[in-house]
Amino acid sequence: MKFDELLMIPGPVQVHSRILNAMAKPLIGHRTPEFSDIMKNCTLGLKELFGTDGDVYLISGSGTAGMEAAISSFSKVSRITCIDNGKFGDRLCRIASRYTEVDALRFEWGESIDLEKVKESLENGSEAVAFVHNETSTGILNPAREIAKIAKKHSALVIMDGITSVGGDEVKMDEWGIDVAIVGSQKCLGIPPGLAAVAVNERAWEFYNEKAPFYLDLMAYKKKLKDWQTPYTPAVPLFVALNEAIEMIKEEGLENRIQRHRKFSRAVREWAVNAGLELFPRLNEYSSYSNTVTAIKMPEGITDKELRGTLKQEYSITISGGQEHLKGKIFRIGTMGNIGKREVVATLMAVEDILTRKGCAVPAINHALEVLK
Repeated sequence: MKFDELLMIPGPVQVHSRILNAMAKPLIGHRTPEFSDIMKNCTLGLKELFGTDGDVYLISGSGTAGMEAAISSFSKVSRITCIDNGKFGDRLCRIASRYTEVDALRFEWGESIDLEKVKESLENGSEAVAFVHNETSTGILNPAREIAKIAKKHSALVIMDGITSVGGDEVKMDEWGIDVAIVGSQKCLGIPPGLAAVAVNERAWEFYNEKAPFYLDLMAYKKKLKDWQTPYTPAVPLFVALNEAIEMIKEEGLENRIQRHRKFSRAVREWAVNAGLELFPRLNEYSSYSNTVTAIKMPEGITDKELRGTLKQEYSITISGGQEHLKGKIFRIGTMGNIGKREVVATLMAVEDILTRKGCAVPAINHALEVLK
């Protein structure tokens, strides 16, 4: 018997039936008051999630489109410091290198950021810094507040990839001193892939580059925002989905939502450690474990195919493996979006079953259940 698939990866995530039903409604025109109302509600709701009074621009494209829009639109700098301690930090470096000189601060994937190196880079002339807040490739939460504090001492622009933290963890752009931040729709917001949002404060426009790519030039989005419109044809069903997701977040309460994400990730970590497994990230005093995905070292005696392949075949549950050079070395369990205790427990019990059969773990589900009470 084939069961419905359960996605427990760091995006795309499970989509709630309320959101699916909203998307199933008849299509509306995008140059209509009805769409503008949806656009306004989405924009104002996202401002709260970003923790900003600045503008939020919605782009029909993936999170990477948001990354490139942010980097390219504000690339009038002689050099930018890009921090890479995972796949998406590396992606920021690659994007930025197309627009200006990059000082790439590269750390072993999963290692914590050395803030002294950030300070040195800015002292040596970088005018901006870009980093990933929540690095899902390694399960580490980077110190956004501390990075921004260093940057502000040098009047540097601060660009933050919040693609997998906004809507699921604490993000306070204005309070922390973040000038530009990005989120993707298929992560903590809990809707299908295809939308990116870029939050921008007024100071960022001092760094505006009018040679940004035509479609990703945020000035075009800024000009249309006053009418609660987008400059180009938007992915209307995804705006409808986001509108419903924003309503669901309001009903749950943002703080409650953040605490739910934190509880689920803590339950996964407690289970992993007590099962005899090792968490992958190497923390320092400034970093912490991700609150939306947990990266765990693959134990000896089982392969990635045996674990994730069996999990999908026998339980119809999908979790993530490692990326790039981490393939086969780690597995990752996402706990983001509109999921509940049932999904977390089912996933952990299924993974535990496979690992214990192979002699690679000991039963530890009770430790997770204790956290989830």
